[in-house]
Amino acid sequence: MGLLTGKKALILGVANEKSIAWAIARLFRAEGAEVMLTYAGEAIEKRVRPLAESLEAAVAPCNVTSDEEIAALMKQVEQRWGGLDILIHSVAFADKEELKGSILSTTRQGFSTALDISAYSLIALLKGAHPLMAGRNACAMAMTYYGAVRVFPNYNVMGVAKAALEASVRYLAAGLGPDSIRVNAISAGPIKTLAASGVGDFKQILNTVEERAPLHRNITQDEVAKSALYLCSDLASGVSGEIHYVDAGYNVTGI
Repeated sequence: MGLLTGKKALILGVANEKSIAWAIARLFRAEGAEVMLTYAGEAIEKRVRPLAESLEAAVAPCNVTSDEEIAALMKQVEQRWGGLDILIHSVAFADKEELKGSILSTTRQGFSTALDISAYSLIALLKGAHPLMAGRNACAMAMTYYGAVRVFPNYNVMGVAKAALEASVRYLAAGLGPDSIRVNAISAGPIKTLAASGVGDFKQILNTVEERAPLHRNITQDEVAKSALYLCSDLASGVSGEIHYVDAGYNVTGI
């Protein structure tokens, strides 16, 4: 019996085999969960579908900027499982040009896009999933980054979006708590993923964390997945509204 035996898990954000969401999907499947992955667009589908098949997982399209596609996704979940126990939100996007220079270079459209995809999408997904998760001691988990509370070079509007995401986690935890739905987030240290490739001087951030973090190293996708397993299992049944750091301790350091 695994920690998630019998649980139904919807995981958004797998882009390739280096994605944090993919490490979470593999571990959740190994711990007994049934899994559904999503993709946005044909290019991502070509990478996600073989990964899903390797886990005997379902796969479905979902562009999180579309309420219609979110509704269609939840309909598929309902038809397949009848309910939902776990929702993983590992989705973020900002145009590359918005991640250069200073925050003053942010455009109105770039701001809107980053906040919509990276933060509002969690609210939209849980609005759609709410009827499927209510009363099941279910949980949702989002992925965030320390750039939400501290300034990092070139992170710019994505830091603002992650701050909005973290605030959303707290408000959603309060709003969904009466229906026995927990909402948390993991603030992961920097990892070489497809999403990270869009941040300028990313190698400098990796080197700084390795130098200054108490563990003097960077973290792995699998380490994030293990914390996700804890937060989404009954081991964390009393935990909601939390931002859980998995960053080799970097967030506790000063100078």
